[in-house]
Amino acid sequence: MGQGSSDHGTWNRNRSNNTLDQPGCALARKNHYVELVVDQGTSAPGGETAPGPPQDRLGRPLRSLRLSVTDRCNLRCRYCMPETDYQWLPRGELLDFDELSRLIDRFCEVGVSRVRVTGGEPLLRRGLSKLIERIAAKPPIRDVAMTTNGLLLRQQATALQEAGVARLTVSLDTLQPKRFEALTRRDALAEVLAGIRAASRAGFACESGPTAPGLARLKIDTVVMQGINEDELCPLLDFAAEVSAELRFIEYMDVGGATRWSADGVVTRAAILAAIEQQLGTPTPLPGRGAAPAERFALPDGRTFGVVASMTEPFCQACDRSRLTSDGFWYQCLYAQSGIDLKTPLRGGASDGELTALVDHCWRKRSDHGAEDRASLEKRDTLVPAAALRGNPHLEMHTRGG
Repeated sequence: MGQGSSDHGTWNRNRSNNTLDQPGCALARKNHYVELVVDQGTSAPGGETAPGPPQDRLGRPLRSLRLSVTDRCNLRCRYCMPETDYQWLPRGELLDFDELSRLIDRFCEVGVSRVRVTGGEPLLRRGLSKLIERIAAKPPIRDVAMTTNGLLLRQQATALQEAGVARLTVSLDTLQPKRFEALTRRDALAEVLAGIRAASRAGFACESGPTAPGLARLKIDTVVMQGINEDELCPLLDFAAEVSAELRFIEYMDVGGATRWSADGVVTRAAILAAIEQQLGTPTPLPGRGAAPAERFALPDGRTFGVVASMTEPFCQACDRSRLTSDGFWYQCLYAQSGIDLKTPLRGGASDGELTALVDHCWRKRSDHGAEDRASLEKRDTLVPAAALRGNPHLEMHTRGG
């Protein structure tokens, strides 16, 4: 994770001179085409751009891109979308598949080899399998993954696997129908469970055990909340084993959209491990985490699971991820308050080389470590008030993807 605010700001059109103003990066229109002008303030000594794949100011490479294909969602989970009304991105502003594919190529040129398709709920985007086929066919891409709430998965699991999705993560916070409805405002647990089982049958089932690969093909993500579902850790582990998935427990995070968040609702990594140890034996940490958000553990019976402890043990120093919204804004941290507008130069005539140089340059300026900044606060409250979210949908978790 990265810093809660970005020093890049957003691209703003200057009507007086028809330029796009951005600290360190600027686009100027000349003779009906757009020329990229990069401020060399962060270049290598001598004014040259540093050779090789870019690293940010903390030495972190850019390897993973989380691609949000829609801000719409068909659930209203209380930790992500607890409000009644939302401001949606205008449909005309969403990038089409050609535009998304072109931007992914630019990210590949600076080192991205993994793409995770997110939302909102990505399966709401029409023709999504066609986009996935295009992403999976790109030679630099070694891994295509997707995060979904599973509601439409039963109908699409096989098509996703055939299109090239290698790994699938499904959000599931409870196995109790009434609790599911209270958490999501929809009576749809049976459909989600059917979707997970369909994914397992379609070829996403994964091996388990201490020697199994860290990149499990089928994962289940559970946000653990005090007084809500902390009593279901073991039943959820049992269900994950039943469908050959690896479960990841996630600390309740105070990201944009979590307007009802409070510190009292967080079940910590330590509490999760203690509860599991009491019932199933001592979990053993597994090596080889790398830049992955989850720390993995093995149980005495051989089952494995993960814990994402962004709240109590942030992993910003190893973060190699960034997020691209469905309307072309690039966020270098989940906590960032502003993003970099790639849509304007994309649609304004910038060449592939200019767009690549922009991505390269702005990543080299990155110094974000937002989860660590939040963890250091003496008093931790909601990140963004509901009123501010209504004025800027890009601050929403469901817009930039998790």
